[in-house]
Amino acid sequence: MVGSRSASQNRHKPKLKAPSRSEGLFTGAIKRNAVIGVLLGVATIALYSPVSRHAFLIFDDHDYVTANPHIREGLSWNTVKWAFSSTAVANWHPLTWLSHALDYQLFGLNPAGHHLDSVFIHALNAMLLFLLLTRLTKRAGPSLFVAALFAVHPINVESVAWVAERKNVLSTLFFFLAIAAYTWYVQKPGGRRYLLVAALFAAGLMAKPMVITLPAVLLLLDYWPLERIQNSQTRVAGTPHFTLPKLLLEKVPLLFLSAASAWITVKAQRSGQAVRTLHQFSRSIRVENTLVSYALYLWKMLWPVRLAPLYPRAAATLPAWQLVSSALLLLTVTFLALGFRDRRYLLVGWLWFLGTLVPVIGLVQVGDAAMADRYAYIPLIGIFVMIAWGLNDLADAENVSTLWQVIPVFGLLATLSMVTRNQVSYWQSEYSLWDHTLAVTDRNPFAHDAMGSALMEPDVAVTLNHMENLNTGQKRMNEARHQYEEALQIRRELSQQNPAAYLPDMATTLNNLGNLERLQGRTDEARKDYEEAVTIHRQLLQQGMDPYPPDMAMALNNLGFLERLQKQPEQAYPHFEEALQIYRELVRQSPDTYLPEMAMTLNNMAISEKEQNRLDESRQHYEQALQIRRQLAQQFPDTYLPDVAMTLNDLGNLDGLQKHMEKARQHYEEACTAYRQLAQQEPGTYLPYVAGTLNNLGFLDQNENRIEESRAHYSEALSIYRELAQADSGRYSGDIARVEASLKELEEKAPSE
Repeated sequence: MVGSRSASQNRHKPKLKAPSRSEGLFTGAIKRNAVIGVLLGVATIALYSPVSRHAFLIFDDHDYVTANPHIREGLSWNTVKWAFSSTAVANWHPLTWLSHALDYQLFGLNPAGHHLDSVFIHALNAMLLFLLLTRLTKRAGPSLFVAALFAVHPINVESVAWVAERKNVLSTLFFFLAIAAYTWYVQKPGGRRYLLVAALFAAGLMAKPMVITLPAVLLLLDYWPLERIQNSQTRVAGTPHFTLPKLLLEKVPLLFLSAASAWITVKAQRSGQAVRTLHQFSRSIRVENTLVSYALYLWKMLWPVRLAPLYPRAAATLPAWQLVSSALLLLTVTFLALGFRDRRYLLVGWLWFLGTLVPVIGLVQVGDAAMADRYAYIPLIGIFVMIAWGLNDLADAENVSTLWQVIPVFGLLATLSMVTRNQVSYWQSEYSLWDHTLAVTDRNPFAHDAMGSALMEPDVAVTLNHMENLNTGQKRMNEARHQYEEALQIRRELSQQNPAAYLPDMATTLNNLGNLERLQGRTDEARKDYEEAVTIHRQLLQQGMDPYPPDMAMALNNLGFLERLQKQPEQAYPHFEEALQIYRELVRQSPDTYLPEMAMTLNNMAISEKEQNRLDESRQHYEQALQIRRQLAQQFPDTYLPDVAMTLNDLGNLDGLQKHMEKARQHYEEACTAYRQLAQQEPGTYLPYVAGTLNNLGFLDQNENRIEESRAHYSEALSIYRELAQADSGRYSGDIARVEASLKELEEKAPSE
């Protein structure tokens, strides 16, 4: 390995020389390290280059980019204000939001740019890690090995190839920059230098709170390689030494930042209903999962196969053999790290691994996962340090030549790169990701649900191997049904062991299955599933367990919508009313997230009331829905203007029933203007709505004997339908016939006028 030392040198270690400000900026070593760092970055980009051909995923990319109206506004002042005030997706990470907004400003919804930005940040992280370790330890060989392992290890694919995990690579960038600033501060402690450390740490926290453990990491670096702790056996020339209490006191301002970030994070996750309670996962289950997860992270580092975006949690107590073997492994490594105290990097690397995983190890359970590959992005650096420095020292002790150190390292990195390249391929589409996940995990209901949702997307990419079985919409819907049924079966079994944790998830699956059955015309089966989902939520409330209010409101809305389809408005109305009560409460907690759903429910209630001839109540709810939708459309017209136009059309229909013809005309004309605006960007989507609204105006004019205006509106609607029919004649033939009949009736009536 480059930079190895002889055995005699290893026995008689020279004093480490502290970095000097007088060193030339362009010394040979700095030039060499800069070139090595650039080559490492280029190799990392080349390794991950296939992501430029990958799609966005529904899995969180939907919330972070593709369906997020704030991000799709670009890097505007409104987006900046929202980013710093929002706890959307159960997180407060304003710099992450701004990063996505900048990408949208540059690339729109072209996923290549979003993916490549994450790759560039990961490559930069690898370069920084190499340069940092080299500067701290003056040992380029092991430093390069650590950085290369970090760059190419397959467990890091999830953090790089998943757009929604931008927060991971971005926060790590600031994490490394904060450490670099700390090394500068250590050379000459002072307020300005310390302020830079704090500012970079705060930036990291604002990208993802995972870096909350930085103060502890800096304390570890004080022990090795900075060796600032008093009474160290090895001295770093020119570096002041301090007592441990003084070094702890030095970190207090950073600990205040950590505490503030922890408070904000817990508050955000609770507002997003993401934190699991002790009713769902007891303390003993959490401790067991923590123990086994630590061991599994080490195993996946050593043998990185069967990697997946979600590893399901056990419903109950884990097998005793897993607990015993995990405990023995952790204790063994701990005793070894303590036993070889002269190899300080062993203890520092081990505590780095254990400590930086604490925020995400599951003691505070967020979501359903037992563990996640992305959580190992920073922690495994500690293990890489143990491996690289340990092997380098062993090679020196055995007088292994540099060539025979380099050859196995190169072989290992090449092998890991091939595994990484293969792992990257699984992230190319929603279908390929969950197909792989189901192949490498057991009893994973989340993956079955996600696969069902992916198959319901009309443009989801599938591999050539599956084209024959999934080449029609009906085949995909049948396969989606199978996936939902598999998820439901597993969740029924899990809910018997742990009802508090798995009944809410079971209700979600029932809701998904009900939506599919409704689309397939199986309304009786859909009603049964919706009703069971609602019953589960009521059961959770009655037993004092933890329901998920957004899912309950959605199930009530879906049930009400189905009853409307079945011409049962009197049964639909109470379900909409109950859903509205839930959304009103949710809007108080997070208006940005739930106002659109509240407006949708108000619109549904208005339709149900109109069908029951409760026209005044219907108008009241339509107007409330319209007010909310206008408010949303002022900021995000592309997202919410279609909803405004729809409610305007519905209000126009209600005006007609109540003989408010002038109001009806105003509502139809405003709806038509909105649809024309939308059709300029997406004609295939919105031209049919333009034609439908023109038809409404034509009918209104005809009833008021405004023959010329009626003829003009009918004629334009007919022209649009005929244009659309050129691409899909079957779909629009009925519309053409209806408008032609209206025109014929109008012409027959015109002479008599």
